[in-house]
Order: sequence, then structure tokens, then C-alpha cells
Amino acid sequence: MTDYFRLIRPLNCFMAGVAVLIGCLVGAGSGIITYESQIALAFAVGFVVTAGGNAINDFCDAKIDAINKPHRPIPSGRISPRSAFALAISLFGIGIVLSYFINPICFLIAAANSLLLMGYAYKLKRTVLWGNVSIGYLTGSTFLFGGAAVNKIVITFILFLLAMLATVGREIVKDIEDIKGDKKEGLTTLPISAGVKKSAIIASAFVIMAVILSPLPIVLSNFGISYLATVTLADVILLLGITIIEKYPARSSSLLKGGMMVALLAFIVGAMTG
Repeated sequence: MTDYFRLIRPLNCFMAGVAVLIGCLVGAGSGIITYESQIALAFAVGFVVTAGGNAINDFCDAKIDAINKPHRPIPSGRISPRSAFALAISLFGIGIVLSYFINPICFLIAAANSLLLMGYAYKLKRTVLWGNVSIGYLTGSTFLFGGAAVNKIVITFILFLLAMLATVGREIVKDIEDIKGDKKEGLTTLPISAGVKKSAIIASAFVIMAVILSPLPIVLSNFGISYLATVTLADVILLLGITIIEKYPARSSSLLKGGMMVALLAFIVGAMTG
């Protein structure tokens, strides 16, 4: 049983569930108490679909892990590839079925994310830029799913866009940071194929788009001065992060992560005070 927990990475799954809960909070605000059953189901879906994604990822990476991570459950022989695949499909199925009992939008998101997680593990993670975009979408969609669960998808759609754009930018920066190791592994990331300078420009473009869109909740919702003050701080941190991508990618990645955390706090503050 311990090996199956290692396969699905429960802490990672829990964090995905927490992201869904934050989406619920941002969407419903002070009215969140009226959506208890939907929120419980949404958390469960976020947890099990992420677990399925982790399992299918290890299934597809079994040959690589046999070299780089031989202690993992599949390459070590403690879990067979067939069992891992069956577990992944079962978890995706459970998540999709549970989402059906929330509402149709949640059902569509859960089904789409399950398919994307399979596609990412099998092919997309090894492609230039599309792997980064997939991670960006999957990260942002947890908030979108939470908003959909409480029937407040508009404001969380903005959060989804901001999270996706900033995450794609940071994922490219992380690829710049890892360029030496990725070359040794024979990977083809954006920095390897396009160069560090062009990759830094592309990463900056994604982050700048997120910054430009950050005032939208004030226009489209009742977010006020508290949101504006907090998200402005987040924007400053994000912009600082992109100024040092080429010289200090690791430090840039940390700044971008910090800016994203502050931006998330801005949405929470805006939802609770708006």
C-alpha cells in the first residue's frame, strides 16, 4: 500500500485539492458556506484526478525512471506497469464520475483534464513549449474548476488566465535554469531549441500578459482597493522576476513563484472584502 501512495504522491494531490478550494472561495466569497456538498466533491475530484495524473506519468516514464530514479515503485518492480496503468484509469474514472454530480461544466473540465494529463504524460511533456502550456493550463484550471463548482466561473476564469500565463512563463524560466542537465538527458526544451535569449523573451511575454490582465477583476467584479493594492505588489514582483531571467534564472523563478503567490492572495482578499 505504501508504494501506491508513493505512486500517486498524496501531498501533491492534496495541494491540487487546496487549489480547487481556493477557486471555490474566490468564486463564492463570503457565500461559500452555502455550497458545502459541491465543495467537498470538488476537492475530491481535484485530489483523485491529480492522483491519476501522477500514476500515468510514472507509467509513461518507467523506462527513463529505470535509469534516473530506479527507486520509484514501477522501475523497482514493486508495482507492475499494468497495475499502475489500471490505477490511473480508475482514478480518472472516479474523478469524472464524481464531477458529474457537481454540474456539467465541472464534468467537462474533469474529463478534459484527465485526457490532457494522459496526453501530457505520453507525448506533450517532451515537446517544445506545448508541455509548458499544458502545465500552465492544468495549474490554472484547478481554480477554474473550483469556481465552476460554486457556479461563479467568471471571476475564476480571470484567475485561471493569470495563473496559466504566469505559470507558462515560469515553466520556461525553469527550463532555462535546467538547460545543462536537459541537454545531457537529450531533451528538447524551448531554451535548447530556440536559445536562452529568445526563451527569456517568450517567458517575459507570458508574464507581462498576466500583469496587463491583473486589473480585470476590478472591472468585471466588485473587487476593490484591497485587491488592487495586493495585486500591484504581485505585479511588481513578477516584473522584477523577468528582468533577471537570462543572468539569474533560478532567482527569477523564485521571484515569479513569489509573485504568483501574492497574486493568489490578492484574489482571496478581493473575494472576501468585495
